[in-house]
Formats: sequence, structure tokens, C-alpha cells
Amino acid sequence: MRRPFVGGNWKMNTGASSAPALAAATVAEVGDAARACDVVVFPPSCYLIPVRSTLGDSAVALGSQDVSSEVNGAHTGDISAEMLLELGVTWSIIGHSERRRDRGESDQIVAEKLEMALASGLRAVLCVGETLDERKAGQAHQVTARQLRAACASIREEQMSDVVIAYEPVWAIGTGVSATPQDAAEAHRMIRRELGILYSPELAQAVRIVYGGSLNAANAAAILADPGIDGGLIGGASLKAGDFAQVIRTAAARGQPQGRL
Repeated sequence: MRRPFVGGNWKMNTGASSAPALAAATVAEVGDAARACDVVVFPPSCYLIPVRSTLGDSAVALGSQDVSSEVNGAHTGDISAEMLLELGVTWSIIGHSERRRDRGESDQIVAEKLEMALASGLRAVLCVGETLDERKAGQAHQVTARQLRAACASIREEQMSDVVIAYEPVWAIGTGVSATPQDAAEAHRMIRRELGILYSPELAQAVRIVYGGSLNAANAAAILADPGIDGGLIGGASLKAGDFAQVIRTAAARGQPQGRL
């Protein structure tokens, strides 16, 4: 059985004092639930060091919201995988819809970032999902499958154990609107089928696929009831430690075996 994964993407929120405070509150609220579920927080990059200090030796891991596709050099504003590892970061989000939309990140750029992250020793949360227009046009599955195929084109099967795939219906991010449990389950089944084609049926059953569209304490039980949904990538709800912890407890209650951070 797959071990649940819950990530908290803080996006461009918190401050110099509130970021470590939120990290401390998260550790306290989550408690032992983090032993039965991989829990990662993704603060803004400028707060990685104080958040790392606050997390200490807790079971909550540290992640980055992005990573460069380059090793080093003249890439103003970029942060390399090696730099992140030096700060104690173990995970990175890659291909988030807001990066694709706001920064024009193409499927090729996402693929290069994923390849670099894994080669450097980071674990990755790969985001895929469709916009509202694409969904209305009946292209949801085609778009998601295209993004997945492009990102994984150079990734070997054995590397996929370090990848969590987050299905994020773009129309349900930051809007307060969530896909129905049926919508989410169908998308996760499609992604798993595609993984079976790209790699093997065994790999498809081993990779964790989580939901990334406005998951919160109120809807977590309904969405995570489907056995094909292995957790969530949480946005707004992760900024409230109590709400975030409730999602984690819901995921952890599925009783999956111990894994590694």
C-alpha cells in the first residue's frame, strides 16, 4: 500500500516572523500523525532557513516551491538543487500551474527541472492538470496526459520512487471551488493508467498521486476516501495549522506503512 503524502504550499505568504511561527504551530498540531504520513511544508525561499531551524528533527520535512533547471552560473533569481540541498531542503514542487501560467514555464522547462531535481538528489512533487477552458473543451485528460508524458520523458522507472504526482485542476485552485470526489478519482485513475503505459503496471500502482485543487479540512474526508488518491498538495488551508493538521490526520488514518522522507 502507498504511504500518504500531504504537502503545504505556502506560496507567496507569511513573513520573517510568521513563517517560523507557522512551522512551529504545524509541528505541534500535526503531532504523531506525521509518523504515518509524509508531511512537507513549502515556504517562500527567503524563509527556508528559519523554517528549517524551527522544524528541527520533527517528522515534517522541508520543501522548495521551485528549483532551477541549471546547475549554476548566470541565472539571476534562480536557486539550484544543490543550493536547496545545502539548506536542508529534501523536496521541490515542479510544474505548478501558477508557474506555468505566470512565468510561462513550458512542458520542456518542467521536464528539465524534474530531471535536474532528481539527478541532484531532491524528491519532487510534479504538478499536472487542466484549465477551465481545456476542461470545457473536453481536453482535460489529453492535457494532463501530455504534461505527464513530457515531464517524464527522460525519467527512468527507478527514479519515479522519488516523485509524487499532484493532480491540480487549475480551475479549482485559489477559487474555493473543488472538484467533486468523482472528478478527482477519475483524473487520478487516468494518470495511473498513463503511468502504466509510460512505465509498467507495477510502477503505476507504486507511485503516489495526490489531489491539489482546494483540498481542505471540510472536503478531505470525501476526496481522500477514494483509494487511488494518496493525499494532497494544500494551498490556502496549509496557512492554518489546525486545518492543515486535520487534512494530515484524515490522510494518515488510512493506515499506510512507514516510508521515508
